[in-house]
Amino acid sequence: MPRKIESLFVAGPAGRLEALLEEPEERAPIAAALVCHPHPQHGGTMHNKVVYRLARGLRRAGAVVLRFNYRGVNLSEGAYDNGNGETEDARAVLGELRGRYPGLPYVLAGFSFGSRIVLKIGCLAADARQVIAVGFPTVYQDRGYLAGCAVRKTFIQSTNDQFGPVEDLEAVYEKLNAPKELLWVEAQDHFFAGGLDRFEERVVEAATAALATVSS
Repeated sequence: MPRKIESLFVAGPAGRLEALLEEPEERAPIAAALVCHPHPQHGGTMHNKVVYRLARGLRRAGAVVLRFNYRGVNLSEGAYDNGNGETEDARAVLGELRGRYPGLPYVLAGFSFGSRIVLKIGCLAADARQVIAVGFPTVYQDRGYLAGCAVRKTFIQSTNDQFGPVEDLEAVYEKLNAPKELLWVEAQDHFFAGGLDRFEERVVEAATAALATVSS
């Protein structure tokens, strides 16, 4: 049976949100994953190459993946709202995903700007199986949402990330509560140039480990 791929619109706080739902290629999903893209004012969309690899890695680990465009991006309605509205967009899309797959545990994953959004949601919700933060931008100093965060946190970072350098991310990571893990990928920049294949494998490994206790 061919896997399910569906383009759809989700009702968001500022209008409809363009989204893409994809089930795993070779089996029924054992988890549901929301994927958030990078900064909308710097060209970020759900079709970003890192987001695409992140979504594919999650599918390979057995998750059905729903990625979407924030308000004001491509066919999504509304206008940029400094991360606040985009966080609410993500919550609305997560609600759609969980409504479609109510029996599955869920994972939150995001790249760059999107990594901050999924951490904000996951640290407050506390029932996510895992939050995967890719290319976490340490240049933003407002990290209060990480205080006391008890959800399983997986950081995947390029060794040459100009927005989240090794020393800076290690300093942030050191202060976080467990459970947590920090995975490095040898790459040329924030967008994992030269390391996308290894990045995707890291996603598969991390998600598979988090979902190991889920019945297939």
